[in-house]
Amino acid sequence: MCVESDGCEIEGCGSSDEVHTLSGSMSPTLKTSPDLHPCKPGEKFRAALLKCRSPTAAAGILSFGNVLNYMDRYTVAGVLLDIQQHFKVSDSGAGLLQTVFICSFMIAAPVFGYLGDRFNRKVILSCGIFFWSAVTLSSSFITNKEHFWLFVLSRGLVGIGESSYSSISPTIIGDLFTNNSRTMMLSVFYLAIPLGSGLGYILGSTAKEAAGDWHWALRVSPFLGMTAGTLILFLVPEPKRGSAELGAKLKTRTSWVCDMRALLKNRSFVFSSLASATVTFATGAFGTWIPQYLFRARVVQKSAESCVVSPCNSHDSLIFGAITCVTGLLGVVIGAVTTRMCRQRTERADPLVCAVSMLGSAIFICLIFVTAKKSIEGAYVCIFIGETLLFLNWAITADILMFVVIPTRRATAVALQGFVSHLLGDAGSPSLIGLISDGLQQTYKSSVLWQFLSLGYALMLCPFVIVLGGMFFLATALFFLDDREKAEKQISQLTSQLTRPPSSVKVNK
Repeated sequence: MCVESDGCEIEGCGSSDEVHTLSGSMSPTLKTSPDLHPCKPGEKFRAALLKCRSPTAAAGILSFGNVLNYMDRYTVAGVLLDIQQHFKVSDSGAGLLQTVFICSFMIAAPVFGYLGDRFNRKVILSCGIFFWSAVTLSSSFITNKEHFWLFVLSRGLVGIGESSYSSISPTIIGDLFTNNSRTMMLSVFYLAIPLGSGLGYILGSTAKEAAGDWHWALRVSPFLGMTAGTLILFLVPEPKRGSAELGAKLKTRTSWVCDMRALLKNRSFVFSSLASATVTFATGAFGTWIPQYLFRARVVQKSAESCVVSPCNSHDSLIFGAITCVTGLLGVVIGAVTTRMCRQRTERADPLVCAVSMLGSAIFICLIFVTAKKSIEGAYVCIFIGETLLFLNWAITADILMFVVIPTRRATAVALQGFVSHLLGDAGSPSLIGLISDGLQQTYKSSVLWQFLSLGYALMLCPFVIVLGGMFFLATALFFLDDREKAEKQISQLTSQLTRPPSSVKVNK
């Protein structure tokens, strides 16, 4: 046993991957076998399967699974107006669906983070995908209008399943790649957030239109999810934690309490997590309410009629979904390219790029509510620019975490960051916006115009939260270099401990 530089006790510091012989030592994987024989048909298939398990293929499969995660999450938002009409619930009741989902998601995240740092990650991922796929499919058969509580409960269970994926999958990519390669692969992975969200709106609206029933919107993603779970189980390797950076099998373990203490002392991690919470606050509120807001704007402009009976007009959900897909692609690509260029000028490029993009996004999001009453097209232009700037920091935030946290506690760090982000972000933002909207509507006589204005006033909270996020990223920039240097020193210490024979490692009491 030995002690890390942050005071945490770790076990398994010595290398145990070599077979010691009288003539020296060699890896057991390099030993010649006297029992060589021609490959059997089953062994040829297994050998071909192993060739498909390249790091790039694994990152692609994990990114595909992340797309499905977010697609399933926002399919409900794409048919939210129909759900409101079917179950006869108000804005605050509709916001409860996302709030319950996120609450279960964030509560489960630390549990999966703990498991992801200690057990086989791809098995946990596959089980999580199979679970939420089965629950989503089952929820599509809840047709009784009195069973809204059961539908809400099903969204909570889906949140538990999806939490396992979001907490663990980035750490596998982090163990397969390093430096700019890792930044690029994480960019592709986090592209799934806006891309999957946009596809969720598109899937929800098109499936509902095709079948004439919103329940069918929940019957597509489960089958894709089961496919992704199978691919992960058979084609994604389980890399050793820290293998990309240390070049060796890392078997160190620290207690969960010690991991949490070290993360809470990591100022870059704390401030970037708070900044991430402001992003999820805005995206959670926007993802739930912007299509509704734009539909109400059309009603005010008399280009659409109020929805009384399902199925409702889903034109704005479809357009908003398409915009989210495109802006997600642009945002992640621009973020990765801009960060790589700025790193040549300053080592604090990652948090500074995030801060500038957040402050710019807040301006254009404010303009949405200025233009929507008179011009839907103008509102869409502001949404396009505002979302592009907002999505620019997704992958960069994850890369900041990889820089300042050592490999053996990254799953815990991702889970804790997810917990904080959702607790302070989209766990409450959809319900909060719905409650403010309902409260404002009750202060005046209900009218189509006031329904539109009250939701707009409620959504005006988002730009101010985004500005706060920009401030948190600026604070991250102040401590980023110190925390990165500390993480690099700890990784160097682990590397030296791995190369030392077990007998030379001193036990610190």
